[in-house]
Order: sequence, then C-alpha cells, then structure tokens
Amino acid sequence: MKKIFYTLLLLLPVSVFASGAGIELEEADIDLSDTASLERGAQHFVTYCLGCHSAKHIRYKRIALDLNIDEAKVLKDIAPLNANIYDKMNTAMNRHDATKWFGTYPPDLSLIARSRGADWLYSYLKGFYLDESKPLGVNNSVFKDVGMPNVLWQLQGEQTAVIKNIDGQEVVTKLTLAEPGELSPKEFDRFVNDLVNFLVYVGEPVQMERKAMGKYVLFFILMFTVVAYLLKREYWKDIH
Repeated sequence: MKKIFYTLLLLLPVSVFASGAGIELEEADIDLSDTASLERGAQHFVTYCLGCHSAKHIRYKRIALDLNIDEAKVLKDIAPLNANIYDKMNTAMNRHDATKWFGTYPPDLSLIARSRGADWLYSYLKGFYLDESKPLGVNNSVFKDVGMPNVLWQLQGEQTAVIKNIDGQEVVTKLTLAEPGELSPKEFDRFVNDLVNFLVYVGEPVQMERKAMGKYVLFFILMFTVVAYLLKREYWKDIH
C-alpha cells in the first residue's frame, strides 16, 4: 500500500504542490461555444502575441470556418496586413534576432494551453510584476525568472509583488496594482480570458465536435453491450 501511495504522489501535477505556498492559480472561464470570445481572442493574439510567437498548427481559413466568420472579415479584422486566408498563424520575427534579443527563439503557442493548462496560462498572463533585478524589468508569479516581457502592461498596468521567505525560498504571496492601465481589472480579466479561450481552441479545434460525437459513441457502446449480453445468454442457455 505504501508503494502505491508514493507512486500516486509522484503522478500528481506539479501545480498541486505549487499551490501550497504562494499565489494559487486563478480559474479561466473557458467556453469554446462562445464564438464572440474566440474572435476577440484571435484579434488579441495577432495584435499582442504574433509579433514573437506563432500558432503554426492553425490557418486563418480554419478560424473563419469554425467561428462562422466571413473570410473577408477574418482578413480585415484578425489576420495581419497582406496575409492570405490559407496562411498559417506564423510570426514574422527572425529566429536570429529573437535569439539575440531574448536569448532563445520564442516557442510556438499552438499547444501551450494543452501542455500548461488554461488556468496556468490565465494566471501567467496576469502574473507579471515589476522586478528591477531582471533584464526586462519584470518577473512572473507563476513562471519565476521568465525571459518574456510583459507585453500587456499598458492594458493591465504595473503590479508590485509582496514576497515572503518560506522554507528558505522567496515566494510571491500577493500582487498589487501599483499603476492602473488602460483597462479596468475586470476588463483586463475578460481580455486575458478571451485570449486563453482562443489558445485552448487552437490546441484542439475539433474539441466541440469530439465531445458531441462522444455521446453517440457511448450510446453505441451501451447498446452493443446489451446486445452482446443477450446474445451470450442465448448461446449459453443450453449449456447451463
């Protein structure tokens, strides 16, 4: 029993242990049926993220189809200037320049929501705070010493952190808005949620269809089980 218990502990996500001290992850309100939110999230991604990060596993054509948006509107309101409807969401940033400026090439974000989780991503984007000891002047309460600037600082404002020493480690326990941004805290929460909602969609565009189809698959399995059981009884009744 002890071996089983310790094995289960090792399988627990790291975030479970991380929530024991410091700032806990905030819950993102993910709704892939909210096409208006997904459209806003796509616009936010192109405006604030595409300059450095790609989402190369999705095309603007797919966004138009899934969100039921006219292709001309996608090219006008979402895609960057001179983009083609069949283009992937690739950044124009040069790999050499990115490595020179940031120390590494910014990762593709197609699967970031699947690998990190929506709550992690939502909390990360809201978790930047001022830290003059860092080259970019900011740090992050969820991803310590991250090498990414706070590209949303004008919208959110500037935050300061309350840091306490817990078990010999400096832990961020609270973030305080020191300088308001262009958006109110509630508006910024919705902004980030729309962006995360879009990234969740990008990670698996067919998720809604998969879940809808899952109900029919389960119904088929149930009916097949009943038929198989009745057939088994018919075959074995003479033996018993």
